[in-house]
Amino acid sequence: MKSFPTTSPGRFISFPHLDDDLPQNQISVDSYSFISKGKENDTGKSSSFTCRIHDHVKMGPNLSEILKGKLSLGARIIQEGGRGNIFKNVFGMQEKEQLLKASQCYLYTTAGPIAGVLFISTEKVAFYSERPITFSSVTGELARAPYKVLIPIGRIKEVNESQNVNNVEQKYIEIVTEDDSEFWFLGFLRFEKALKNLNKAISMSNHYQKEKIHHGCVHCEKW
Repeated sequence: MKSFPTTSPGRFISFPHLDDDLPQNQISVDSYSFISKGKENDTGKSSSFTCRIHDHVKMGPNLSEILKGKLSLGARIIQEGGRGNIFKNVFGMQEKEQLLKASQCYLYTTAGPIAGVLFISTEKVAFYSERPITFSSVTGELARAPYKVLIPIGRIKEVNESQNVNNVEQKYIEIVTEDDSEFWFLGFLRFEKALKNLNKAISMSNHYQKEKIHHGCVHCEKW
């Protein structure tokens, strides 16, 4: 298990514009800049869960901002008929794609943790912020839009489970892509389930790719 760094590293990745029409095989991060920052005890599950709730709440800027975000997200979930519909409407879904898990968490950025929902499907990992984020557009003007991240499963190189060196109860999921971009997600209420479904999605994707290669070889032999 890797340890989440307590000091800021020197590597920054800038994403200065929105990219709503990104092809499926590319990684998309919408809005301003993203930082590449490079155990839970089995006894007393109720106390551990309480600790996770506390961590999830205290990462926000303040209680009023957290409540506004929760209410805004909750209203949209009700309006659109559930998290599955939000995922489909915002990120799109392929014909046989399945949504495995939707978890409230935080994405670590240069501006601090951003609260939102991490969607894990059989095709992609996607993050959608609870509230719109203010950022500089390509014209230099300030704009507000949801912070969105889209990572195709096939572009994921590795997934690491990390923890805070000063507090082992605080766990993080690090996703490293083929181009060595790093994405840190933290503050999960159900960390183990999120990690399990992420690994499941990668396993299913790898199995599907092997099946495609196998069938392709069979067709080549017949030809």
